[in-house]
Amino acid sequence: MSTSFRQFVEDLRTEGQIREITKPTDIRHIAALVDQSETALIFSNVIGYDMPVVSGLTNSRDRLAIAMGCDFDEIEGRLREGIDRPIPPRMVNSGPAREIVFEGDDVDLYNLPVPLFSVRDGGPMMTAGITLAEDPELGLNAGIYRLLVKDRNTTGIDVVTPNNLRKLAEKAFAKGEPLPISVNIGTHPSALITGCFKAAAGVDEIAMAGGMLGEAVELTPCKTVSTPCIADAEIVLEAELLPTGWTKPEGRFGEFTRLMGGLHWNPHVRIKAISMRKNPMYYALHMPWENIWPSGPIYEAAVRRALHEAGVSVTAVNITPGGCCHWHAVIAVKPLPGDGKNAILAALSVADMKHVVVVDEDIDVFDGMDVEWAIATRVQADKDVTTISGARSKPLDPSLTIVPGKIPTTAKMGIDATISDDLPRERFERITYAYADEVDLDDMLGDGPPKEAAPEISNEDVAVLADKIREAITKEPLYFAQLAERFSSEGFQTVARALGTIHEAEELWQDKVGKFCLAGSEFAAEPPQKRG
Repeated sequence: MSTSFRQFVEDLRTEGQIREITKPTDIRHIAALVDQSETALIFSNVIGYDMPVVSGLTNSRDRLAIAMGCDFDEIEGRLREGIDRPIPPRMVNSGPAREIVFEGDDVDLYNLPVPLFSVRDGGPMMTAGITLAEDPELGLNAGIYRLLVKDRNTTGIDVVTPNNLRKLAEKAFAKGEPLPISVNIGTHPSALITGCFKAAAGVDEIAMAGGMLGEAVELTPCKTVSTPCIADAEIVLEAELLPTGWTKPEGRFGEFTRLMGGLHWNPHVRIKAISMRKNPMYYALHMPWENIWPSGPIYEAAVRRALHEAGVSVTAVNITPGGCCHWHAVIAVKPLPGDGKNAILAALSVADMKHVVVVDEDIDVFDGMDVEWAIATRVQADKDVTTISGARSKPLDPSLTIVPGKIPTTAKMGIDATISDDLPRERFERITYAYADEVDLDDMLGDGPPKEAAPEISNEDVAVLADKIREAITKEPLYFAQLAERFSSEGFQTVARALGTIHEAEELWQDKVGKFCLAGSEFAAEPPQKRG
């Protein structure tokens, strides 16, 4: 089993689960090409950038199994091992992540090949970073948050939902202080799995990752912040979560629901230093599937534990990808009288679990037709369907009726999967990968010409384009993808830098669906009003 990101990538090569694209690749096409691929991809010739991009590493059962050195259905056991017998991280005073360091005026996020995913995204965003934060009382916290690039040394950070990082940020903000963090890009998938785990405050997710691996994860000090970083990460952002509060418009984002989320209001992050390996790879976690699949073992572990406590004998669990590996479970049991109902109640107590099907052990929980047949032939709805109203919900569930200022609740086991007529249609806009109808993976495979050096971009060119963009978004709000297409002759990075210039001047804002506009314009979205 691999224990590092580099070893994992090599294991994928050995198993034929990753391919290299050497032809010149437009960074705008990466998301669509990964979506078309049956393997992970390495893009070694990204136009305008010197660093290769790797993506699609964990968007299948097979590749997650390779990462953990076991069958996919055994990953849940590895996670339970990490939960029950964590191995604390080990501090070292070295590591590949510290081989190259940029700080101060040398910090430039635009040099990183951060791709665009959906046509309605708020812009290029970092998706694979393991964010570490520390608290004197609660210790180390790790989680995965999207960081949307705002300018050369500023990002957003998507911490909308209540979680441990938000608690630590609110604690720092209450004192008027920033929260030091490190963002670790390109780490072993065990950290991605435990980073998604909803651990109680004070539980060290990096120690859980060590328990999964069977050895301690090595951490090393950062140069400009007090929080450590993962010593063998490909790239590390040393940063501070600024005490701006949840006041800055950000997004939209493609969510694990496979739908576009709404405009978010988030704090800003100031990048103080960027450190990296020599010859690093940029890992672009492919939304939504690389977010969906690693959640499966987490929910399976929680369901199995809940049913064990309920005294139900479980033979198989499928946390289904159709339910986004969050909301649906199919569970096979050896039932005693009443165990079917007990299994439902126990499973629905798990986190955001919304719909559960309990079947006998003769039903293959991974065969949708077999499960449907069991429902058709073994269920009487008036006796066998249990509905619970007013339960805790996942706020990203687009079927919820949102009342401003009120925390929404859900009905568990409600099975109508159609979109309600009284809900806004924009909640159900599907993720559409940029240029998916124009690029073809087959055209990109094979040997390409020699890599061309990234062109020099002058400040004058950026300033001229910034004026053109100001003029364009004065007339109508535009998504990043629309601006990148309209000004494609200028180059993707120049467009990003021009938008960064407008952002630095505090002139850039967004409308209610996340399109760029000018601050104070008729299109500009207003922050939600606090009640009371």
